[in-house]
Amino acid sequence: QVQLVESGGGLVQPGGSLRLSCAASGSIFSINSMAWHRQAPGKQRELVATITTGGYANYADSVKGRFTISRDNAKNTLYLQMSSLKPEDTAVYYCNAYSSIFSSWGQGTQVTVSS
Repeated sequence: QVQLVESGGGLVQPGGSLRLSCAASGSIFSINSMAWHRQAPGKQRELVATITTGGYANYADSVKGRFTISRDNAKNTLYLQMSSLKPEDTAVYYCNAYSSIFSSWGQGTQVTVSS
């Protein structure tokens, strides 16, 4: 079992920045990759970024060049640095930890980009 708790969401103006954190606990050794997903009102959940244990990252086209995913294995924490935020980035952001045999999700943190 892996438990995930997100934090760092909030209200930010267009063009601003936020950093999301996701603290992992439990069977940390079983985690292979981690990811951030988001779900906007009335839309399906979409993948934002992934990162492997070795640090290889991949991004959705909509956030490339603006968002950076990283992980601190010593602190068992996943981050998402978001810059140049746009109103269309408004969503609930979810942390996800997974391997070939499990997938765990956090409860989500709201990010609202509005003036």
